[in-house]
Amino acid sequence: MNTVTINGEQVQVSDELLEKIRNESGKAVVDTLKSYDDMVGKCWFIRTITYHQVGRISKIIGNMFVMEDASWVADSGRFMNALQDGKLNEVKPVGRSLISISSIVDMFPWNHPLPKSQK
Repeated sequence: MNTVTINGEQVQVSDELLEKIRNESGKAVVDTLKSYDDMVGKCWFIRTITYHQVGRISKIIGNMFVMEDASWVADSGRFMNALQDGKLNEVKPVGRSLISISSIVDMFPWNHPLPKSQK
């Protein structure tokens, strides 16, 4: 069983239900996107040409995503496991960052708490 917080309350859910919620919420995020503005307020794992970051897009300035609670991901470990479980091998919180949209290779919804400590 897993403990999750829903509307401020702790709720116990099975592994299967938690995986389904994560998969469906990720699909829902991607399916509802119509513009960059739809990404604001959501958390993303972003892979650019030279590095990876995870964080919440807070706004868009020109060709830049402004990321809050961002972390540089030096080693994601097995990528599928990182996306499914939210576990990263090596991560360094950096706070606020900017990412050039033109440098992004791909992005994935991040349905986990954002890292708060260096690992």
